[in-house]
Amino acid sequence: MKNMSAKDAKNEFGLLLDTARAEPVTIEKHGRPVAVVVSVEEYERLLTFAKGRKRTVRDTTNKSDK
Repeated sequence: MKNMSAKDAKNEFGLLLDTARAEPVTIEKHGRPVAVVVSVEEYERLLTFAKGRKRTVRDTTNKSDK
């Protein structure tokens, strides 16, 4: 994962977008991570994974209630 300062992310926004298409980019402010920029494809993959995890938790909860 690459890192960029908030200032560099602002000043080099095109580079940020190009880099994020290849790998996640952590944005740091005052040396602390504040955000992660990911590609649309990675974001959609994470959403799909999260939705699957929620179903699994619900299914497990519902089965134990019966």
